[in-house]
Amino acid sequence: MNLDTLPLSRKQIASIVESRRHRITIWSGAVRSGKTIASILAFYGAVLEAPDSGLILICGRTLQTIERNIIEPMQDPAVFGPWASEVHHTRGSNIAVILGRTVHLIGAADVRAEGKLRGLTACLALVDEATLLPESFWTQLLARLSVPGARCFATTNPDSPAHYLKVNYIDRQHELDLCAWHFTLDDNPSLSPEYVAAIKAEFSGLFYLRNINGAWVAADGAVYDCFDPDRHVVPWSDLPDMQWLIGVGVDHGTTNPTHAIMAGLGVDNVLYAMDEWRYTPSNREARKTNVQLSEGLREWLASPHHPSDDPDNPPRITCPVAVDPAAADFRVQLKQDSLSTIPAQNDVLYGIRTVSALLSVDKLKISDRCPELIKEIPGYCWDTKATDEGKDQPIKLNDHGVDSLRYTLLSTERKWRRRVKLASQSNPELVDA
Repeated sequence: MNLDTLPLSRKQIASIVESRRHRITIWSGAVRSGKTIASILAFYGAVLEAPDSGLILICGRTLQTIERNIIEPMQDPAVFGPWASEVHHTRGSNIAVILGRTVHLIGAADVRAEGKLRGLTACLALVDEATLLPESFWTQLLARLSVPGARCFATTNPDSPAHYLKVNYIDRQHELDLCAWHFTLDDNPSLSPEYVAAIKAEFSGLFYLRNINGAWVAADGAVYDCFDPDRHVVPWSDLPDMQWLIGVGVDHGTTNPTHAIMAGLGVDNVLYAMDEWRYTPSNREARKTNVQLSEGLREWLASPHHPSDDPDNPPRITCPVAVDPAAADFRVQLKQDSLSTIPAQNDVLYGIRTVSALLSVDKLKISDRCPELIKEIPGYCWDTKATDEGKDQPIKLNDHGVDSLRYTLLSTERKWRRRVKLASQSNPELVDA
């Protein structure tokens, strides 16, 4: 491959060369900063030099993320030229053939994934988003790289400074056979100034420090620190026409409130939290049963949700209803009452990043018919106790509306994403970090 046609920074080139001298190389830093491209180039070279004994692995959170973040970019001839044709993979298979070598793809979504490594011997591994993998999997992987000269390449966006990868490995790199590289957004020479400006605008607070500056900082303070009622709250009567109602998210409570948020995509390609329904238990009355909650939710769904709706004959709601995946009994009740639902997507951190990015660039507005949601957002804060343990986790208090909003947007993302463009989702493979 002619690297002269691929714009690489000095830092990328140095990291590729230096990776040949260390057992472990970790590229960490901002999104789209060039670290993934560097790690793949290093991996190509290592595959060519890999010994005949020992397996070659690519590990990530799931098989799907490995395919999206690693395999598909490797198959892009615009990035890797003729080497792209040397990467063969059938989607859904846990095997790929790269430069004539069999490569095993291993997802590690939870602690049980460690068992996938037991008994194998490896000579080379490429790890995608290492901070998302359980510590037990990471340590087992390093133990399995036992062939002489075995190497491990890993990429990650920054996490908590108390994360095991930072504390036990990156901070101890001079004690280990390890080289760590830190990248910021400005380290990627292939990005246009317009793209850099756009992606910087999408992040604020914690996500700006991590995803733009590449800093390992603790989650602290308000989760949605960019929220401004003057910018993000609009009168219900001023809602624009909707291209479609994208969905309803429902957070189900037993002793806590049950909350539903309906969202639509406006003709201006902005997402709107249009309306909310909420039941809050009272100490003065018996808690409503699932039968009663189902009745209340269905009555609300059958009511007007947009100022243009005819109050005497509102349109029938046909959008997806995404219910808290932990509320299986409530979903059963809704099904018995002829309301079809789907389990809500509940990747909390991804959902928070998505909502935060939408708010940051004014692609998400909230109508004043969602007063409980509006009250919750400013008080939705990171859990400092979890932060001390190296975890990013919001406080589970007064979060029913924000959870419903997250369920709505994440569970319908494929539907609205093609219309609501964010710089961080454009050309993800070509300029991925």
